[in-house]
Amino acid sequence: MTGAHPRRYLVTGANGFVGRALCTYLGRRGDAVRALVRQPTDGPWDETVACDLGTDPLPGALMNGIDGVFHLAGVAHMQDIAAVPDATYERVNVAGTSALLDAAAAAGVRRFVYFSSIKAVADPGEQCVDERWEAPPTDAYGRSKREAEQRVRDAGRQHGLHVCNLRPCLVYGPGVKGNLARMIDAIDRGRFPPLPDFHNRRSMIGVDDLLDAAWLAMHNEAANGQTFIVADGVDYSTRALFLAISEALGKSVPAWTLPRSLLSAAALTGDLLGAVSGRSPPFSSAVLHRLRGWNCFRASHLRETLGWRPRMCFADALPEMIRARRET
Repeated sequence: MTGAHPRRYLVTGANGFVGRALCTYLGRRGDAVRALVRQPTDGPWDETVACDLGTDPLPGALMNGIDGVFHLAGVAHMQDIAAVPDATYERVNVAGTSALLDAAAAAGVRRFVYFSSIKAVADPGEQCVDERWEAPPTDAYGRSKREAEQRVRDAGRQHGLHVCNLRPCLVYGPGVKGNLARMIDAIDRGRFPPLPDFHNRRSMIGVDDLLDAAWLAMHNEAANGQTFIVADGVDYSTRALFLAISEALGKSVPAWTLPRSLLSAAALTGDLLGAVSGRSPPFSSAVLHRLRGWNCFRASHLRETLGWRPRMCFADALPEMIRARRET
């Protein structure tokens, strides 16, 4: 609390998976939340402001009475669907972030935490890296997140703001969507094949641990001007995820696994069907690449600078994740 009144935070992208969890997290701490969303909707916040970031002008009173901004809104990384134009990433992720920074500075808001992405750096291949890995991103989404990070740092220096960039790895937790949710559903329905162990290593982060990191980034003075990877420190292989989900669902695991040669042939068949139909097939070389690929990161700088420690791993979160999937 600050004085006799709660702190008030602006949360952009409040209606997303992480955004909703953050609003709930802040409310439990006794803080007030002003949610910036594209369309008016109910949620775990105190006020709603509707604005299509990067398209609509920001409301004049958006920053009034705000103590800090958690910026999550943006165009997400899209896979296996029609490509997002580069200009859209630039307009929303870069120009939209700049507009928020300018509005915050003009209103005297002193703190700004940006939820970037691990895609702001290039894939490190078959190695595990930490924040010292700064290879430039290779796609339009990653470039837009990297540029937005730079805008955040520049605004911090220009306006004397406390700013921090977070680069979360794949986030898990109740309510998660995307590939993790699809994998859980497929295993639950017996439609996920017993894959071989590719011995790959991938990094993830639980949503509650990510929110703890965001809180520290907002309030710990050592976070000012910094960029942090957020990962739980566990190396997950695709096979390990399959086994953990199967166990949590009470599903028996077959003693056999699909031969790699069969997977490669199925991927090539999917590529051909996709080329003929013009639609993204359920299985293709791109999907196989993700299943067997590496994406391994360490949150060394975050641990050393802010003393952050994760409290959970994927297996810890699975029971609640499964309950949430079955209730929807």
